[in-house]
Amino acid sequence: MNDTQRTEVTCDNLIIVDADFADRVAFDLIVNFERMIGRPIPNADIARWIDCLALDGGIREGKEQTQVALVHSKDKPRMDYFTPGDFKAELDGKAFSDNLGEFVISTLSEESIISREDLLLDTLRLGLSAAEVKRIVVVPGEDYYGSVRDILRKGGDEKRVTVLAMQPMPGGNFRQEILGYSLMSALGIKGDELKD
Repeated sequence: MNDTQRTEVTCDNLIIVDADFADRVAFDLIVNFERMIGRPIPNADIARWIDCLALDGGIREGKEQTQVALVHSKDKPRMDYFTPGDFKAELDGKAFSDNLGEFVISTLSEESIISREDLLLDTLRLGLSAAEVKRIVVVPGEDYYGSVRDILRKGGDEKRVTVLAMQPMPGGNFRQEILGYSLMSALGIKGDELKD
């Protein structure tokens, strides 16, 4: 990942992740699949996972720019089950490019005046109101999925919005994908390892 200038980003796509929730799900998958397939599973490759989220959200090959917002607790300085995982030292202000375009990462920490949930929901509202954003991918915590659905019912019609959760959830005017599939790919778990 490369350093990038911290400027106002005009982007085609927005990926918003509750990083605490994603890290917890990655841990659960590692523990369960190590027992199931009988081998150690490394941390998830964050760039590969972001690519999987982008593909789930309808982003295809091209030169588009995608802003990735990782929302986390103020007392959690890193994602323990992702590499790289340190919010400030390794992720914030970094970027990488591949065949899907450029991905610019920002980390957003909750503060005493705003919770992680509210920070993610406010970021979602901003993305919905930004005219240049065409696609939004959201990975919310399970405990406030309903709030995300309510926001999208009021204003998600003009954009392609995809919400990822661990199981199908009551929907609305947005697409849904299963979060576990993208994380399994980022963890290096292959389908043929699960056949037995």
